[in-house]
Amino acid sequence: MAPEKIRIADLAEPVLSELQQQVLAQATAHPVSLTATAVMEAARAATGLEDFGDTGFLPRLELWMKAADADTGLSPAGRAGVFGLAVRYASNRLQVEDLIRRHPEIEQVALEPPLVIAGLPRSGTTYMLQLMAADPRLRSLPHWEGVRPVAEPYIVDGKDTRFDLCAAEWVQTDAILPFTKLVHEFAPEHITEDIELTGMDFGGYYIEWLARVPEWRDYQLAHDPAPWLRYLRRAMQLVVWQHGPNRWVGKCPQHMEQLLAVDRALPGAFIVINHRDPVASIQSAITGMAYSARLTRTSVDLADIAEYWIDRYERLLRGCVRDRDALDPARSYDLYFHKLMADPFGELSAIYAKAGIPFDEQTRAAFTGAIEANQRGKHGQLTYDLRGDFGLDPDRLRERFAFYFERFPEVRVEVQ
Repeated sequence: MAPEKIRIADLAEPVLSELQQQVLAQATAHPVSLTATAVMEAARAATGLEDFGDTGFLPRLELWMKAADADTGLSPAGRAGVFGLAVRYASNRLQVEDLIRRHPEIEQVALEPPLVIAGLPRSGTTYMLQLMAADPRLRSLPHWEGVRPVAEPYIVDGKDTRFDLCAAEWVQTDAILPFTKLVHEFAPEHITEDIELTGMDFGGYYIEWLARVPEWRDYQLAHDPAPWLRYLRRAMQLVVWQHGPNRWVGKCPQHMEQLLAVDRALPGAFIVINHRDPVASIQSAITGMAYSARLTRTSVDLADIAEYWIDRYERLLRGCVRDRDALDPARSYDLYFHKLMADPFGELSAIYAKAGIPFDEQTRAAFTGAIEANQRGKHGQLTYDLRGDFGLDPDRLRERFAFYFERFPEVRVEVQ
């Protein structure tokens, strides 16, 4: 059965539901202070812990808060979202450092060379990760674990409560913004991105999805991402120590602009680079951004959303084109969206063969179940209108990415 087509007709002038109005009213009545001090105090209060470990992250946290506080277009709910994310990361870091202090053997955990997926947002990276995570020989990061990576504080009467906590949070999020799951699902069993772990070192571009923070964007593009990628590896060791296996599979779209840094931080990594028509990826991403803006922004400026993220996508793609050929060809694979959609088994088999991982009947059975569970459009399918909603001509926009099509001519045009 074809998925239900869903059109968000009020992107520019949102009609808020009663629940959305309540969320805004609640956030307005309880304003937050976007400072590093406030974040750290809240995290200490939430966890009862004090020591954040190496404080090299602090200038980055301070810049996150300064840049977000300077975003005058953030609504009270948007500010609360930034604050909540930062407190979650700081709280998780306190718990990570506390566990490692009590169990220093975590830092000696040997990791097999990981499988890392890079690719533009909305380019099939999520789908690919859901499939590969079905392989029981690989260690992935389900969302319930990504948002609370340390188990111990959440063990109640012998039961790990993290899944149930995450499920309740997803029910609430889905009720407030029900079309979110059509763009990116956050159900507890959903396999999440490595950015949940790098965020504990206050690196990466997650905050760019929550606020207009060009100062942070420019800072991270001008600095080596090695510190937060090293923290990613540290967190991977902890997660694997809690329960294996010890060969990681993860993904982050931002890896497109930091391929070499990822390769250095994760020795021996096999890197899969997803490729898709940037216009198709962009129209999905900015439509999702515009939808959430009804809560996070004081007004929805579709042109501003499009301008920022078209520029951001160009930076991601220029980084990929710049560094792709410097990767070891024996430890990298270019995965094209149209091939993945047409023959997921064929692409998975090719990746496994090149990475030296047996692709046996057990693996095939696991992938068969994952493909069935991750059908495109299982919650419905958004329809996009770049011209009508954003005033953008797809062909004109695509001209901006000619350099990418020249380097990767197998990428197929999807949006006319």
